[in-house]
Amino acid sequence: MSVKISFKYALFLCLFAAIIGGCGEKGEHLPDVSGIKVELETHRFDKDIYAIDTNHIGEGLVKLHQKYPDFLDYFLDTLNAFGVHGNYNDTTRAIREGLHEYLSFKQFVQLEDTIKIVFPDTKETDAALTSAFKYFKYYFPTASIPKIMYLNFILTNHPAFVTDPTTYCVCLDMFLGEQFQYYRSVGVPDYMGPHLRKEYIPVSLFNAVYLSEHPFKPDDRTLLDLMIQRGKEQYFLHKIMPTTPDSVLFGFTKNQVEWCNKSESQLYNFFIQQSLLFNKSELAIMPYVVDGPFAKGIGAPTDPGRPTPGNIGTFVGYKIVSAYMANNPKVTLKELLEQQVEPARFLDAANYKPR
Repeated sequence: MSVKISFKYALFLCLFAAIIGGCGEKGEHLPDVSGIKVELETHRFDKDIYAIDTNHIGEGLVKLHQKYPDFLDYFLDTLNAFGVHGNYNDTTRAIREGLHEYLSFKQFVQLEDTIKIVFPDTKETDAALTSAFKYFKYYFPTASIPKIMYLNFILTNHPAFVTDPTTYCVCLDMFLGEQFQYYRSVGVPDYMGPHLRKEYIPVSLFNAVYLSEHPFKPDDRTLLDLMIQRGKEQYFLHKIMPTTPDSVLFGFTKNQVEWCNKSESQLYNFFIQQSLLFNKSELAIMPYVVDGPFAKGIGAPTDPGRPTPGNIGTFVGYKIVSAYMANNPKVTLKELLEQQVEPARFLDAANYKPR
């Protein structure tokens, strides 16, 4: 059934989006993706595998294999190393001990019950992913649309990953909200809280998609190089999810985003004054391009609201890449990601002027 939306209502939605995170690409004109058709195939593998009767696991696996012929054995033997290898017999040790424990251990079952409460369905996430895939197809027309497998990966801290071009995985156990009691016990630090919310799922997934094609290369690189690498990563995410708030895209709090925007010039000048831009010492520079509790040398954990995120190099890198693209309008997103420009030349071509 088609639904017609009035112009006034559409305008209201756009204004509302501007209030909560921006209508369009932070003031830029959005590309028209209305003609791009994406029928996203998603599966609740977590529910299906936990629906197996633990007294008849082999029989349940046979039925599950009919639904997931290309994925079940990969999940059992590659992702989890149960060693089932297609032998769906309850008498085998792999099923009797390994898989049976996965399906019946009290804490694992409770975790799946929590997932079902937080995600009774994935309609909201499916819609967000479908929108992102439309923009993905706009910029990369030949890209195929994979099926999405929703998993319970037992808090192994792998939020989303690409198994192959046809299948992407989202581990719902890593998006139960920052207040979920067991995250701290498995070593997830408090500053990762923004990454644990369900609205971060599309960012996490497309970040994995990006890194599968353009892996982060930190070895023997200057901070400027790392900032540009991370900046391209963020620029890609901003293009694929243009109406998503910066706080979600960067995995910052809203206070941290506001502070970074107000302090952009201060942040860039800090890197210059500390002679960090062309520094290659991983110990000195890596904290600025990975998530952390606060920015070393700028602020401290005791600051009210902790306004300085550790990952400020990524924020500045995104601003540099954005300036480069604004200053070189003929460069496409695909060309940006594939080109190899020496970092100092890239910075010159960006004509970056922090606010």
